[in-house]
Amino acid sequence: MAEAGSRYITHKQAVGLKRSTLQDYESYLRVHLAPFFGERPLDSIDLELVEEFIAAKRQQGKATKSAINYVLLLSAIFGHAIRRGWCTRNPVRDVEKPRDDRSRDIRFLSGAELEALLAAVRQTTLGRSDRVLYLAAAMTGMRRGELLALRWQDIDWQSLQIRVRRNYTRGEFGTPKSRRSTRTVPLAPRLVSELKDHLERSRFSEAIDLVFCNPASGAVRDGSHIRRRFIATAGRAGLRPVRFHDLRHTFGTQMAAAGAPMRAVQEWMGHSNYQTTSIYADYALDPARGAHYATLAFPPPTEPADSTPAA
Repeated sequence: MAEAGSRYITHKQAVGLKRSTLQDYESYLRVHLAPFFGERPLDSIDLELVEEFIAAKRQQGKATKSAINYVLLLSAIFGHAIRRGWCTRNPVRDVEKPRDDRSRDIRFLSGAELEALLAAVRQTTLGRSDRVLYLAAAMTGMRRGELLALRWQDIDWQSLQIRVRRNYTRGEFGTPKSRRSTRTVPLAPRLVSELKDHLERSRFSEAIDLVFCNPASGAVRDGSHIRRRFIATAGRAGLRPVRFHDLRHTFGTQMAAAGAPMRAVQEWMGHSNYQTTSIYADYALDPARGAHYATLAFPPPTEPADSTPAA
C-alpha cells in the first residue's frame, strides 16, 4: 500500500498536478494511510478494513471532510494500481463514505461590522494597505492567496473587473485552486476608488507589481502575518471571533442578498460545484415572495369591535 501510494504521487507529479495538492497527498499518505495499512498487499485490503480506517480517524477527532479526503486518495491509489495491474479490485468503491456533518451556518461580517473593522486599522503605511486588502476581500470574495498574488495588470479599470489568474500559497506562486477559480470578478465603485488611492500611494505601481505587496520592499507578504494582523484588528474593532476567510463569506452573502443570480455568484467565487455556492442561498431574495403570501394566508388579528352600548 505504501509503495503504491508513493508511485501514484510520483505519477501525478509527472502529469503536472499542482505542487500544493501533491504536498497534501504526501501528507495524507505519510501520516494517515501508510501507518494504518502498512505493508499490506493491495489485494488483502478489503471493505471492512477501509471502514475500520474511517472509524479510527473519526475516533482520533479528525473532521469528516478530512476523513473523506483520505478515503478519496485511497480510492485514487487503488484506481491507479488497477490500471497498472498491481491489484484486481478497488474496495473503496463499496464503502459508504462518512457524511459531512458540519453545520451550514457560515460566519460573515455585516455592513456595520465591516465598517468597524476598517475603522480599527492602524494609521500606518502597512495599516492603510491592510485596509484596502480587507475591503477587497469582502467586496470581491477572492481568497487570501489570490489577493496576495494580484498584480496591477490584473485590474481592468475600464470594464470594472479583476482577472484572477494566480494564487500564492505555501511560499509559491501558482495557478488558482481549480479551473473555475481562474475567473473574473466585478468591482464595486467604492473598491475602485480605494484601489486607485492605494495605487497612488504605493511605491510599486508598475503593471507587474503586486497590489498588496510589502509596502517597503515590494515583496509578497506572509499569509500568516496577515492573518495575525487581521485578528488583532478585529479585536480592536470589538467584533465577535471572525477569520480572514469570513470576508469571502461576506461577499457571497451580500451578493446573494442583493439579488445576484446564484450561478453568477458561483462563477465570481470560483466554486467548482454549485453545492458549495448553495450555502449562500438562504441569504438570497425570495423570488416567490413567500412573506407576502404568508401575510395574506395568515393575516394579523384585527382589533375586536367596541361592544360598549351607547349612552
